Amino acid sequence: MAVADRIFAAVFPPSSDIPIPTPAATPVLGSSSFGDAVASPQPYHKVPSDPSTDGAAEQIKLNRSWHTATTFLSLPDQPINASEGEETVKRRFLKPCDPETSKALEYILSDTSKGRQLSKIQGGYDLLRWYFEEVVLEHYVKHMLPLLVSVLDQSSVPNGLFEVAKHLHLAQMAYLYPLQTYIVQFLPHGGKADLHRFQTDLRGLFVHTLPRKKVDDGLAAFFRHQASLVLDVDRAQLANQCAEKECLNPNDRKIEREKPCNWMLDLQGVGLGSHQSQRIFAEVMSEILTAYVKIAFARKWKTPSRNVQDLHAWIKHDFTTFIAEMLDNMQDKLLQKVNAQTPDAHADMEKWQELGINRLGALRSNELFDVVLEWDDNVRGAIEDLKVYVKTPSSRTYLTNTFSRVINHRLLQPGASTKEILQVYISIIKAFTLLDPRGVLLDRVARPIRRYLRQRDDTISIVVGGLLADPDDSVNANDALVELAVEMRRQNNLLSAEDADVELDYDDMEWMPDPVDAGPEYKRSKKSDVIGSLISLCESKDVFVKEFQKNFGERLLKEYGFDREIRVLELLKLRFGEAALQACEVMLRDIQDSRRVDVSIHKDQNLNTLGSTLSEQQDMAPQFHSRVLSHLFWPSLHSETFQIPPAVAELQRRYATGFETIKQSRKLTWLQALGQVTVTLDLEDRPVTEKVQTWQASVIYAFQHTEQDPPSHPVNRSVSELVERLEMSEALVVNALTFWVGKLVLKAIPDEHQTYTVLETLSHEPAAEYGTTSAAIAAAAETATAAAAPAVLNEHEVTKEKMEVYAQYVVGMLTNGGAMPLQQIIMMLKLTVPGGFPFGNEELKGYLEGEIRSDRLDFAGGCYKIKHR
Repeated sequence: MAVADRIFAAVFPPSSDIPIPTPAATPVLGSSSFGDAVASPQPYHKVPSDPSTDGAAEQIKLNRSWHTATTFLSLPDQPINASEGEETVKRRFLKPCDPETSKALEYILSDTSKGRQLSKIQGGYDLLRWYFEEVVLEHYVKHMLPLLVSVLDQSSVPNGLFEVAKHLHLAQMAYLYPLQTYIVQFLPHGGKADLHRFQTDLRGLFVHTLPRKKVDDGLAAFFRHQASLVLDVDRAQLANQCAEKECLNPNDRKIEREKPCNWMLDLQGVGLGSHQSQRIFAEVMSEILTAYVKIAFARKWKTPSRNVQDLHAWIKHDFTTFIAEMLDNMQDKLLQKVNAQTPDAHADMEKWQELGINRLGALRSNELFDVVLEWDDNVRGAIEDLKVYVKTPSSRTYLTNTFSRVINHRLLQPGASTKEILQVYISIIKAFTLLDPRGVLLDRVARPIRRYLRQRDDTISIVVGGLLADPDDSVNANDALVELAVEMRRQNNLLSAEDADVELDYDDMEWMPDPVDAGPEYKRSKKSDVIGSLISLCESKDVFVKEFQKNFGERLLKEYGFDREIRVLELLKLRFGEAALQACEVMLRDIQDSRRVDVSIHKDQNLNTLGSTLSEQQDMAPQFHSRVLSHLFWPSLHSETFQIPPAVAELQRRYATGFETIKQSRKLTWLQALGQVTVTLDLEDRPVTEKVQTWQASVIYAFQHTEQDPPSHPVNRSVSELVERLEMSEALVVNALTFWVGKLVLKAIPDEHQTYTVLETLSHEPAAEYGTTSAAIAAAAETATAAAAPAVLNEHEVTKEKMEVYAQYVVGMLTNGGAMPLQQIIMMLKLTVPGGFPFGNEELKGYLEGEIRSDRLDFAGGCYKIKHR
C-alpha cells in the first residue's frame, strides 16, 4: 500500500497539507561549527530517504518543509544599497512569514517535532548553517563585497569607512531579520546562543573580507580625528585628513565626546570594532599623547614647573576617560554579559600617566641642549621635569645618549670657537648638577666635551683669562670668558687639592658609596664647582700654573688695581698650594714694591721737571713712572729696542740713577716695548689724546719739525726713514703708522711709496666725512695694536727666541762640516751645546725650514747646507 501511495503521489500532486520533498539538488553543506572560521562548502549530495514504510511520510514532510523554509530564506539577486534608503531596503529584502512557512520552520527546528529528530538522525538538515553558507555568503560575495570595496576606493578617509558601515548595517539587518523574527522562537532557549554564533560568523565575514589596510587607515583616521577634537589637540599637526580646525567651546565638549562613542557603537555593531580596532586605537592614542605633550609643554621651561601636575590631571580627567568610553563601546555586549570583568581603570590610568611622563622626558631630553644654551634661573623648570623622568636606568641612559648625540652634532665642531664651547660646558655643569647632584649624568656627557677641549691649544689660556676677567667691563666682556669671573665672584672658595683628590675620607660621617650606574672612570668630589671642572681640563697643574703666570703678568703690567687678581691668586693657592704659585707671589710683590720705589725716586730726583741741558723753554717734564721686575721670576717678555724721544730718555737716565742710589747692587734694563704712553697732539684744528704703546708714541714723535725739515712744508716720513731713524723693526713701524692713519692723524701720500704726512686739518679730508670707512680703518688699527701689544711672549715666540741662541752652533757646523742631515745636526748639538740641546726633531726641523724660506739655508738630497750667494 505504501508503494502504491508513493507512485500515485509522484504522478498526481498531493494537497497542500501533505508534504512533498524538496528538489534532490537541495544542498546540505558541511561547515565548521558556529563561531569558528567559515569553512569551504562541501559537495552537494542527495538527501537520503528512509525506505521503511513508517518513516516515508515523515521524510516527505521533512523534505517539503525544507523546501518551503529554504525558499523563504532566499534573498533577491541584487545588492543592499544604503543610498536607496532603509525603508526601500526593508520592503525589498524583509519578507513576511505565512502560516505554512511558520509550520515548516517549526517542523525543522523545534526539538519536539519529528522532523527535528529525523534530521538529527540523518545529519543533513542544518537550516542555520545552510542559510549562512549558501544564502548569506553567496549574496555577500556576489553583491555586497564589490560594492564595499568600491566605496572604500572612491571615498575619502575616514568617510568611506562610515559609508561601508551603513551598507553593512542594512545588510546585517536583512541577513538577521528572518532569524530574529521567525526562527529563534523555535530554537532551544530562545535561540540566543545560536543567534550569537550566527552574528559572530557574520561579523567575521565582514572583517576578514574587507581590504585590511583601507579599513585600518579609516579606523586610524577616525580615532585620530575624534581624539583630537575631544581632547583639544592641534589637529593640523596630527593628521592632514582632518579638515576642521575650529576649537571647541565647553558647551560643545559633551556633544563631541558622545559622537565618537555613538559612531563606535555603529562600527562595533557590524564587527569593525574588533581586537584589531583596539590595537589601532591604542596606537593612535599613543600618537595623541605624544602630540599633546609636544604642543602643550614644548619650550615651557619656567620655574617652578607645573607641567607634570598638569599632564597628570589631563590624563586623569580627559585622556583616560575618553579611552575608557571608547573601549567600552568596542566590547561585545554579549561577551560582556557572559564574562563580566570590571577593568581596573585606576591601574590603566597609572600606566598612561607613566607613559605621559616618559613622553615629557623624551621631549625635555631633545630640548635639553637648547635649555643649556639659554641657561638662567628662568629655565630651571625643564630640569624639574627631567628630575621626575630620570628615575630608571633606561631613562637615564636615553637622556645621556640623546644629549651626547646633539652635542657631537651641534657643539663639538670646528666651526665652534673654544670660548663658545666653554660657555656651553659651564651651563652643562650647572644644569646637570641641578638634575643629578651625584654627578653620574654629568660624568657621562662631559667626557667627550673634556676630551675635545683638551685637543684645542687655546683652552687653558681662555680659562685663565676668564678667571682674571672683569665681568663689569662691558668693552672686553665679549672677548673673555666672563662666566668664570662671575662664578669666581659667587663662590667663596675653591676646593683644596686634598679635598678634590681624596678617594675615601674616613672622617666623613656622610660618606655614601658610588651610584650603581656610575662609570668606571667616575670620580666623586665633595662639591661640584664650575671652576674646578675647568681647571681639571689640564692634565697637570704645571700647565695651568704656567699659563696663569703668563696672564697674571700681562694684567700686572697693564693695570693699576689688583684686587681681583689677588683674590684669584689666593683661591688658586688653596687648590695648587703656595709653592706652585710662588713666582706669581714674587711678581705681585714686584709691582707693589715698584710703587713705593717709584714714589721715592720721584722725590729724590725731582722728575717732575726737565733738566736745563734739554730745554730751557719747558718747565715741566712728562709724567714718568716705571715698574721694576725681577726677571728671574717673570715669564719671557718682549725686549725689542728702539729710539725713544730725548725727553723720555733723559727721564729714564735720571730714574736709573735714583734706583741705583736706593738699590746699590742692582741695575735697570729698560724694556722699551712694554711701556704705555698718553699722547696729546695739538693739531691746527683739533687736539688728539690717545693712550698708545711706546713705539706708536715714538713714531708720531718722529713727525715733529726738525732743523732739516722745511718750515713751510708739512713733515713727511717714509717707512724706511723711520726704521733707520728710530732703529725700530719695520713691523712695529707699520703698525704704528696704521694706528695713526686710523685715528686721522696721519695719511699716506698717494704719489710716494710708503710715505706719510701729518693731517693738520680735516676740513677738506674725505676720510673725515660721515659715512666713510674711517671707522673701519680705526677698528683695524686697534686690532693690529692689540695683536702686537702683549707684554709676555707666547710659547712660539719663546721657542723662536731660544732657538736663535742655538742657530750660531748650526751655522758653524754647516760652515765647517758641510751639508748634514737633520739627525746628524741634532746629534752634534747634543754633544756641543753646554747642558744639552732641549728641543726635539720637529722643533729643529721647523726652525730650519724657516731659515730656508729666509734664503739663509738650502736643502738638497736630504741634507741642509749654507746657501752661498
